[in-house]
Amino acid sequence: MKIGLIIIGDEILSGKRQDKHLSAFIELLAERGMSLDWAQYLGDDREHITAQLQQAFASGDLVISCGGIGATPDDHTRQAAAAALGQDLALHPQARQLIWQRICDMAAEKGETVDPDHPDTLRRLEMGVFPKDAEIVPNPFNKIPGFSYGSVYFVPGFPVMAHPMMAWVLDHKHADLHRVRGVQEKSLIVKGAMEASLTPLMEAVENDFPGIKVFSLPSVDHPQWGRHIELGVKGEAAQLDAAYGALKSGVIEFGASISTEMVR
Repeated sequence: MKIGLIIIGDEILSGKRQDKHLSAFIELLAERGMSLDWAQYLGDDREHITAQLQQAFASGDLVISCGGIGATPDDHTRQAAAAALGQDLALHPQARQLIWQRICDMAAEKGETVDPDHPDTLRRLEMGVFPKDAEIVPNPFNKIPGFSYGSVYFVPGFPVMAHPMMAWVLDHKHADLHRVRGVQEKSLIVKGAMEASLTPLMEAVENDFPGIKVFSLPSVDHPQWGRHIELGVKGEAAQLDAAYGALKSGVIEFGASISTEMVR
């Protein structure tokens, strides 16, 4: 099962708001020995969101989608999810109960009474309208839930709500994916070599150590190392040391210099 993240909202693509979900989700995954396989940024285009969610539902991946589950005209995620699944939208009974409780709590704080038929109340209840076979994802911040279908989970765009909900998904729905020691990486700073010249070495290491990925991150103006290549391997700890040893030996044999070694 791969792990993906979808971040929805014109405000992210326009730069009005900076995305905080990607780094937070990567950190939550790392704490559990897991890692992110892919991420997408989508604007508020219902047809496009629908098409991408169809792929997410069909993939079998663990996917978390952030944003667009409100009840204003620029929120399209709930409708797009229903269209992608070929399902009708319906007010989820448990979501209705949780939202109603939130409405009552807020009214009590202000010393007001609640009219269940008031247009504002009905609009707020729309936030519990999900694809009819969806399950809820609890929201510890304000009780207004997200929802899920299969292994695709939908949370709000607000980080203060979304990030605890992400953690809940990982701990309560996919604890079987947690690993005591997850993917690690070792790398070294190489000077005096070009990527093209080191490519045969990288290919050889990946061929000799199945499951290990070799990465190369060149830089031309690093403040500390200047022009260099960060060359490394990542994968399960059982094979990592041997693969790294082969990579390092190959760099030395090539004749390049190694200035720094790193473990993450």
